[in-house]
Amino acid sequence: MLEEIEGVVQGHRDGHGYVVRDDGESDIYLPPNEMRAVIHKDRVKARIIRFDRKGRPEGRVLEIMERPIHPIIGRLLQENSIWLVAPEDKRYGQDVLIPKGATGSAKPGQVVVVELVEPPALFGQPVGRIKEVLGEIDDPGMEIEIAVRKYSVPHEFSEACIAQSRGLPDKVRPQDKKYRVDLTDVPLVTIDGEDARDFDDAVYCEPATQGRGKQAVQGWRLLVAIADVSHYVETGTPIDVDAYERATSVYFPRRVIPMLPEKLSNGLCSLNPDVERLCMVCDMFVSHEGEVSAYQFYPAVMHSHARFTYTEVAAILANTHGPEAQRRQPLVEHLIDLSDVYRALLSARSRRGAVDFETTETQILCDETGRIEKIVPRTRNEAHRLIEEAMLAANVCSAEFIGQSKHAGLFRVHEGPTPEKNELLRNYLKAIGLGMTIGDDPKPGEFQAIAVATRERPDAQQIHTMLLRSMQQAIYSPHNSGHFGLAYDAYTHFTSPIRRYPDLLVHRVIKAILAKKSYHLPALPTPGEAHARLSKRLEKSEAAKAKHSGDTPKKMSAELLAWQAAGLHCSANERRADEASRDVEAWLKCKYMREHLGEEFAGVVTAATSFGIFVTLDAMYVEGLVHITELGGEYYRFDEARQELRGERTGIRYAIGTRVQVQVSRVDLDGRRIDFRLVRGDEVLGSRGFKDKAVGKSGGFDAETAPHKTSAKRGAKTPKAQTKALPTPIQALKQAVKKAAAQNKNGKTSKGRKSRRAN
Repeated sequence: MLEEIEGVVQGHRDGHGYVVRDDGESDIYLPPNEMRAVIHKDRVKARIIRFDRKGRPEGRVLEIMERPIHPIIGRLLQENSIWLVAPEDKRYGQDVLIPKGATGSAKPGQVVVVELVEPPALFGQPVGRIKEVLGEIDDPGMEIEIAVRKYSVPHEFSEACIAQSRGLPDKVRPQDKKYRVDLTDVPLVTIDGEDARDFDDAVYCEPATQGRGKQAVQGWRLLVAIADVSHYVETGTPIDVDAYERATSVYFPRRVIPMLPEKLSNGLCSLNPDVERLCMVCDMFVSHEGEVSAYQFYPAVMHSHARFTYTEVAAILANTHGPEAQRRQPLVEHLIDLSDVYRALLSARSRRGAVDFETTETQILCDETGRIEKIVPRTRNEAHRLIEEAMLAANVCSAEFIGQSKHAGLFRVHEGPTPEKNELLRNYLKAIGLGMTIGDDPKPGEFQAIAVATRERPDAQQIHTMLLRSMQQAIYSPHNSGHFGLAYDAYTHFTSPIRRYPDLLVHRVIKAILAKKSYHLPALPTPGEAHARLSKRLEKSEAAKAKHSGDTPKKMSAELLAWQAAGLHCSANERRADEASRDVEAWLKCKYMREHLGEEFAGVVTAATSFGIFVTLDAMYVEGLVHITELGGEYYRFDEARQELRGERTGIRYAIGTRVQVQVSRVDLDGRRIDFRLVRGDEVLGSRGFKDKAVGKSGGFDAETAPHKTSAKRGAKTPKAQTKALPTPIQALKQAVKKAAAQNKNGKTSKGRKSRRAN
């Protein structure tokens, strides 16, 4: 009997789909005909029926086990008296039919939320009713309204949560200060961005000596004070339930979906200047070598003596006698001490071999209507790095404190490359003839050594991108496997309990250890099918790890399983928040680039794939695709080892860092895609004796693995530039002659024609 496999359907915009298996094995491909009776996110039981030429499994759906109740967001359309909704998320694959009486107050073209009343079938489309009307597609903030529903981001607090938050005090009360260290006279300060609204960490530093006589060690006393959210958010209360469901705050341009109600996030738990606030303190001694040789945790009451910005602190440290320093004269000495301890911690980081890549993050600046004014890079200065090192030190102490106590908790785990990614990276380093490689069980220092050695090479960005891509994503787990990228044996998150639920759990665990008690996660709901599946998945995961290491799989206790489930939940919701934020940014960038159709820009290749190259524009920090059919009249082969496209006839190569000139040819707002047409690639002679490309700055990307399609969505407004295909060379020549004749005749110069690539 063939094995029956359980998993979740993940649709694809091109009509096919996959079954993401519960056991973590390779996804099962579902052809379009198999997707007709299922939809994105269905839980199914499937069977593998064949393997393709590359050994990838293809399957058939045997049973739909569960169809989660989730809304579908899309545009309401009317075609020949038939109402339907075209899903905004193309992974759903099918339009939803809306009966005449189920449209409510919605009008054609509006964005609506649909609830399914009849599922899809082999010979019939799904049927639904309109549950909510969001508005017109161009309404300010519509992209956020769509994203929070598309990714099921909780954006409304429960009535019980709101009622509890109303009952919270407006300020710190005398009874709240009991059994706390009074730090109100210590000049703790907050250092954040100009647009920050909540302040959950404060710092202070002073020179100090540890020990006496000849054994005395010189260094600094570093205090990291974090808002004591756990004092107000008790386990199992309505606020706690809502916070756990969200797991993290979600940040969009111009709007934040907070984890906690505003009374806490911007009020009681925000370390605002000149008011008393409750905090948890990590009090450390840092030696001149940057080693934390002693630390302690304790609850305290503090008084922020100033609200600094990164820009202001960087200016003060650059010129301690300048105008910024004059305005903050009483605190300048403490900022200098903070700078000194930062440099010591930085030197220890270097000795530790932590991986340090410089990446470019962007910030979208919008006007009051939500329209993008410009996209600018986020610049990291001395103050950013200063705070980062202080927070890292406190997080490491937290992890060590929990680990030494043998108490269960959540660690921030970042494992090294998988064997497959490790082999891919080694092949790449060998293919480019670097002369350096990594071992079978690589250490962070090996990655950092390659990064440092190649920093001045013209292809440095490509090499660093490949190093970064080979690493796994960080997750939350009760099993401490260390943090590979930061080169820590143990690491956790302690410093942001206002916006991250794992930090709140860490605070509770630390308090329990200080009180010589144990902290237990709240009882899970009555075990049902979902919980049973989760238990099964976690047990299989642990069994797989044990098999790989040759150990005997260990049965997880109920408590450890609960912590594992909490870690999985927080990790998944962290990914959800990232995806929702990226989706909104992609929407805004597409709307922005619609105003620049037909214009030419310089850019740099940020990814090469089998179907084309992704290019990020220098001036706008916007990424788009140049399809392989737009690269010229020859056959290009994708070299996986070198991660580049190479022309078979000319040898021209397109790899990460290649500089190009492109034209904006098409913008698909619904698909969040921007298409470029290649105008020119800057060719130079490479160091290995063949045509190569000059290397420049690069940004991050998420490349699709399937061929890129550009069919416009039904009912969408189509700019003129999207209605014409690019001319052939003969057509282009005829058009140029015709245009020149018209200009000579009229004495005028017509505007440059906008164009797009052929589908």
